[in-house]
Amino acid sequence: MKDTYLRIGTAYYKKVKMPLNSKDTIKLLAPWSKSEIITDHDKEFAKSIPKYDGFCLIPSHTNFEHVINGFYNKYERLDHTLTQGDFPETEKFLKHIFGEQYLIGLDYLSILWKKPMQVLPILCLVSNERNTGKTTFLNWVKLIFQNNMTINNNEDFRSRFNSDWASKLIIAVDEVLLDKREDSERLKNLSTAKTYKSEAKGKDKIEGNFFGKFILCSNNEKNFVYIDNSEIRYWVRKIIPFDLSADKPNLLESLNKELPHFINFINTRKIYSPRKTRMWFTKEQIHTEALDILMNGNKTFLNKELEQILSDEFIQFDTEELKYSVGDLVDKLNKNNIRTNSFKITDLIKNEYQLESKNSTYTKYHMSMTMANNPFVEESKHRGRHYTFTKEMFKDID
Repeated sequence: MKDTYLRIGTAYYKKVKMPLNSKDTIKLLAPWSKSEIITDHDKEFAKSIPKYDGFCLIPSHTNFEHVINGFYNKYERLDHTLTQGDFPETEKFLKHIFGEQYLIGLDYLSILWKKPMQVLPILCLVSNERNTGKTTFLNWVKLIFQNNMTINNNEDFRSRFNSDWASKLIIAVDEVLLDKREDSERLKNLSTAKTYKSEAKGKDKIEGNFFGKFILCSNNEKNFVYIDNSEIRYWVRKIIPFDLSADKPNLLESLNKELPHFINFINTRKIYSPRKTRMWFTKEQIHTEALDILMNGNKTFLNKELEQILSDEFIQFDTEELKYSVGDLVDKLNKNNIRTNSFKITDLIKNEYQLESKNSTYTKYHMSMTMANNPFVEESKHRGRHYTFTKEMFKDID
């Protein structure tokens, strides 16, 4: 009974299990007054309550310690029993989720288990079709990492009160729609952050270690989150529906039965992919067609029009560089019946192309006609602030 209570510094807490709508429970440390403990028990009982100097948050699944240098570790101990055995349903399910990137998927899960402090890509499972297994995957990962994972909605993530998820290993957002630029910036910053300030209602912000990994699921394949062309943090996988002839309503239950075998497998297997970046995997390893669709879906109409104009000119003028001022680009778009202004163009170039203007003499190209009506490329010199676009930036444009 005394292990139900803790004294952290001068404050007392009680370990409780709060019921959820899902009929599951979540473990919490609820503040509890010493006087109430004495009322419910007695003074001698209160004296026997375990005492700690403070809280710490250090994740581990292979060598977990609840007490470290007199501090109480708030990371949750997992209660799995690892045993050798086969996991055929789990293997089929993971091959369905990760497809041709199955080995990378196993590495991702192995790193989560063995190296919870390691930064990892933002995993996104997308599909506009039903019966794909996206939500089942979230629930399955939750079975593995238990109370060290939380499944949130969009409002939970956007809220400044983040103490309920800032200490978790995995922060999942189901049916995600974080299509504002500030949402994307927050996600990108958190995906590589080492520390983060958590805030609860009525309490001051507390800065601590942050090791959260994000898993996003969405029915919107084209613009569920705002990203730009240079993004390397997102691993986006399009999930196809299950074969209806093999539909299994009790799939999660079957996967749960195999957990002791699967966790033993990732606990002992060698990680296939060597660490090559701070997010472990290279952008080539996690690149997918689904990422291309997302990046293209995030482009504005203005961006797509400008992109098409410039990519056509690289072919037309057979050059490796094109240099234009903001006014030049506004004129080109106006000639194509796209009404815009210099402010929108400057913002577009800054955010989508990450270019800085330069004040110097530059060359512009024009198509002209000879007296015999034969086209030829004409050059003209200009001076002023301009941007330099390279052919490499448009190599993937059809």
